[in-house]
Amino acid sequence: MQATLHKDKIKVLLLEGVDPSAKDIFTQAGYNNIVLAKEALSDEALIEALRDTKILGIRSRSQVSQAVIEACAHLLAIGCFCIGTNQVDLDSAKGQGIPVFNAPYANTRSVAELVLGEMILLARKIPQKNALLHRGVWKKTVAGSHELRGKKLGIIGYGHIGSQLSILAEHMGMQVFYHDIAHCLPLGNAKSLKSKQELLETADVVSLHVPENKQTHHLIDSKALSMMKKDAILINASRGHVVDIDALAEALKDGHISGAAIDVFPKEPKTADEAFQSPLKGFDNVILTPHIGGSTREAQHNIGIEVATKLVHYSDNGTTQMAVNFPMVNLPHLDKMLRFLHVHHNQPGVLAAINEVFTENGANITGQYLQTEGDIGYVVMDIEPKGDAKTLLHNLKNIPGTIRSRMLNPLP
Repeated sequence: MQATLHKDKIKVLLLEGVDPSAKDIFTQAGYNNIVLAKEALSDEALIEALRDTKILGIRSRSQVSQAVIEACAHLLAIGCFCIGTNQVDLDSAKGQGIPVFNAPYANTRSVAELVLGEMILLARKIPQKNALLHRGVWKKTVAGSHELRGKKLGIIGYGHIGSQLSILAEHMGMQVFYHDIAHCLPLGNAKSLKSKQELLETADVVSLHVPENKQTHHLIDSKALSMMKKDAILINASRGHVVDIDALAEALKDGHISGAAIDVFPKEPKTADEAFQSPLKGFDNVILTPHIGGSTREAQHNIGIEVATKLVHYSDNGTTQMAVNFPMVNLPHLDKMLRFLHVHHNQPGVLAAINEVFTENGANITGQYLQTEGDIGYVVMDIEPKGDAKTLLHNLKNIPGTIRSRMLNPLP
């Protein structure tokens, strides 16, 4: 008996220069139809490229919109080889039964190290001194130059990156304060503050590490900037819409804050040929970096391994553990059983209908796994490899409410 999908027929498309470690994982798992591309693609080009693709891998520039997903509903899974997934319409993907995977923690250290380095540079006013020297001006002065030791770091968002930064900063001798809408236990001597305002009024350096959503849109606006200490430093290595860039430009122009480091922007060029535009250009006391917080060789290597492994596990095994938009099921090895995967609308009667299909066929069920998330249900059935598997799969697909169903063979 053969599987419904042969590995040599599963095309894997990896865009935006995904690290070679990802290809290695797929190759080791027996996938040999792998296409690599260095750039992101427009909607039209992406739809065309996905016509015969089953697994898509992207980074942060590709936009997998509702239109793309609806045109490519045959996709098996999407991997975001980065932290964020806001470049994918997650609801549309879920509605088509397409799980989306990412690497939420693999570049934690890289981002934290970049932020720490930027804090040191801005506290010593290195960007300004560097700019003056490039213009031929030798200005050796101690004015406004400070150590980080003894200064107060305020972290908004005390997740994996925020807490890692907390540890590094404390080793530098800083006092660390944080604010998070979730209850987070402090690491080291860090102290939790009850409000964003209290943190902004306390900190000499404010670093942002929050997701992008309605609550964090323009989290730092003109009002928030006015709460910060005069000569404070602002760093954003989280998401582009978290800071009101125009308001920040005004605060810098007025001299209210000492400097800033911005790695993410509301609008970022999709290709290297597109010009970067921002009201922050031209400020000597602002470090601008092109969304490279997690762009170290170590981080990208680890991300490639992590996301590709999740994609392989789902394709081979049906495991959806750590999917960001899908019911999470951690499945055992397939062993000698046949495995049927069934994605459906979460409505009454579906599970009963699935069981009836197997009962009528006389199948011996050895394992059953069910998980739901919102309006989507995911059922996995393991049976002894006997009987008419093709008829089983056909009948599963015809159950009302079915989004998709597929069958997996035992591993050799």
